[in-house]
This record gives sequence, C-alpha cells and structure tokens, in this order.
Amino acid sequence: MSFKYTALSVDVAEDILPLSAVLHQRGLAHRIFEENGRQVLKVNEEGRVAEVESLYRAWRSGEVKIERVAQRKTGAVSHGVSWRRAPVTLGLILLSVCGFGLVYLHAPMEWLAQLTYTPFMISGDHISFYESPGEYWRYITPAFIHFGWLHIVFNSLWLWDLGSKVERVMGGLNMLLLFLVIALVSNVAQFVFGGPSLFGGMSGVVYGLLGFSWVGPILQPRWPIQPAPGIMLFMVGWLLACIFGIVEVLGFGAIANAAHVGGLLSGAALGAAFGLLSRVSDNKD
Repeated sequence: MSFKYTALSVDVAEDILPLSAVLHQRGLAHRIFEENGRQVLKVNEEGRVAEVESLYRAWRSGEVKIERVAQRKTGAVSHGVSWRRAPVTLGLILLSVCGFGLVYLHAPMEWLAQLTYTPFMISGDHISFYESPGEYWRYITPAFIHFGWLHIVFNSLWLWDLGSKVERVMGGLNMLLLFLVIALVSNVAQFVFGGPSLFGGMSGVVYGLLGFSWVGPILQPRWPIQPAPGIMLFMVGWLLACIFGIVEVLGFGAIANAAHVGGLLSGAALGAAFGLLSRVSDNKD
C-alpha cells in the first residue's frame, strides 16, 4: 500500500495521535512521517485528503471532540528529543564513544581485543586470530568498536534518530532486547561470511532499527516511527553502494556488508513479529 497523498502537515510538537486514532476507527488508512521538523500525515487515496483536512479543522475549532486515547493503546510518542525518554539509546551511543576512544587514543591492544568477535594478537606487522571459548559477550561487543570519526558520528546520529523513536514507543526493555538480537545476528553474519577479521560498529544495529521501523508500522499503524520514503531511499542506496564496492573505492575502507544485511533482515523480522503481536493484542481488547 502506497501512502503518497499528503493530507496534513503540522509542527512536530503538535500531538495528532488522538486524530490518528479516530482515523483508524473510521477505517481510513494513513501513515505519519517526520519530515524537516514537521509531522506529515499521508493517505493512500487522493479522495481521502479532504476528509482528513475537514476532520482536523473541526477538531481544532472545537466542533468535534476527540478524547485523548491512553498511551498504551496509541503507542504515543512524545515529540522532541530528550535523553530522559530514550536512556537505552543514549547508553548505547555512550558505549560506542568509549569503544571509539579505545581506537582513537591508541589504548593497549589487549583492551580492544576483549571487545572483538575473535580475539587477536599483533606481532610486528602480523595479526593472528585465535579461539577463546566461553566468551559469549563477543557476540555483542563488536557493535561498540568504531574505527574513525566519520564512523562514530554517522552511526551515532542514525542510532539516535531511529533508536530514540523506537524506544519511546516500545519502551527501554524492548529497545535493549532489539539491540541484543540485532547485534547478535549482524555480528554472527559478518563472521560467517567474512571470517576472522577486525570488524565493528553500530551500523548493523542501525540498519536493524531501520528495518524494524519500516516493517513494524505496516502491521501496527499506530506506531508513528516509520521513516520517510526519502530516508529509506538514502539508506538502501547507501547499503547497495557498500555492497557493490563503490564506498570502498571512494576511500571509506572495508565495509562489513554482511553485518548490514543481517541487521536489516533481523530488524525487519522483529518488526513483523512485534507488530503482529501488538495487532493481535489490540484485536483481543
């Protein structure tokens, strides 16, 4: 279903979730995106635009009363960025900065080797990898390692943009669960397809959150977390540029493509699962 007709564009601080709930009750399919600091409500039929506009004007003028729906039922998101509303996402960013610090400040290699998927030793110009059974944290911790300024800045910005929205809708515990599963899948995928190597970064998790944010609202439309089509186009385009080696040719270094794809697919699967469970729960209520 394509939502390409803009019915409403309001300030990002305005709470239009009660209006959205009424539209869903009337069977009017729609999506809410954030574009350039504004909330944009789009519908899939041009003929429904006037209906939305009319209801919105009547609501704002007081002609129509719309009761505020409980947050549990609407999946309400408090707009505006605040670390208090997304502490897990902020914590992941801070841990990523610490991981970047180990690389940037040239910390002892033994410290960095505690975070990599496969332990390693450096002797002169030679790097050797070895097995270390039982160190299960290594399935997760490569996500915190970042190898350059562009790497950490790019990932942190996207992690905050996507993760904070997901966390405000799903809650901190679910956000932590999403991170653990996506990081696990993306890191394992990179090891399986790339073999022992020094890889790291939150990119796989970022793509996982992208997949979750795109698929989840398709099954549970009351989650206002779906990225704008332009963002999806950019992120998928960047992924393809990485896969086909364009980014590496431009001098960005080796890219952990398997981690990106694994993250995207696992996030989409989680979005489908969570969205379906939420939809079933709503129907039972």
